[in-house]
Amino acid sequence: MSDYAPPIVATLLLWWGSTGVLLYLDGLSRRTFVWSMAGATALFALALWGIVATRSETTASSAYYAFLCGLTAWAWQLVSYYMGFITGPRKTACPPHLRGWPRFVEAVRTSLYHEIAIILCAVALVALTRNQPNQIGAWTFLILWWMHTSAKLNLYFGAPNLSEELLPEHLRYLATFMTRRPMNLFFPLSVSASTIVTVLIAQKALVATTAFELVGFTILATLMALAVAEHWFLVAPLRANALWSWGVKEGCPDEANEYDSLRIVAIEAPLRRSRVSEV
Repeated sequence: MSDYAPPIVATLLLWWGSTGVLLYLDGLSRRTFVWSMAGATALFALALWGIVATRSETTASSAYYAFLCGLTAWAWQLVSYYMGFITGPRKTACPPHLRGWPRFVEAVRTSLYHEIAIILCAVALVALTRNQPNQIGAWTFLILWWMHTSAKLNLYFGAPNLSEELLPEHLRYLATFMTRRPMNLFFPLSVSASTIVTVLIAQKALVATTAFELVGFTILATLMALAVAEHWFLVAPLRANALWSWGVKEGCPDEANEYDSLRIVAIEAPLRRSRVSEV
């Protein structure tokens, strides 16, 4: 079983460290964002080259490298979004009275261009690795996409732990599209699907016959296990954000106040409406 420890530890450390670095860079002055974006773009180009370079290799090291390339490609998507370069046509808070389908449409509009960029990147990665033995990079990107999308949907439909304090100041309006409530109907479906996929991939890792399969499937299973953990972080009475306290900088109070009143109303309003309907 010791053979499984290195890919598990590597996946955990890279997931934890890359998230913290992104939060740290997001907390810097906006004057630095152009340099962060330029650096991320250079790494993204290198990652695409790495995906192509390793797609026909089936060694343990090529599995690690492909994973790192897939993670880097995903990191570019997050940098471009959370630093405000590729977001969506809506850049303002949700009106407190908006509900139902119109509210969902406006929520999608906050990240429409971002979602299109992800789809294009996913198509490119799948195309680059199609019919190739090493598809770890592409699958890494797809799993991270699922983790991110499922978390966003759960925050929209409602969860106790919104983690809105992690949003950078220029994206604080996104908190007004979140809902604080004990549970939503999508949560059990999403966490169950993630758990099933985790088990299936872990089974492949356990019966792997080569070092490449052992490392690759272990990495993917660990990523899916993290997806399950992130789902439970939304509802568990834990301060999961403390994991990245080293990367979070204090925001500017003046900027923070801009959306505070709308954030409180928009987040709590759906919960109050549900309580009223129950009465």
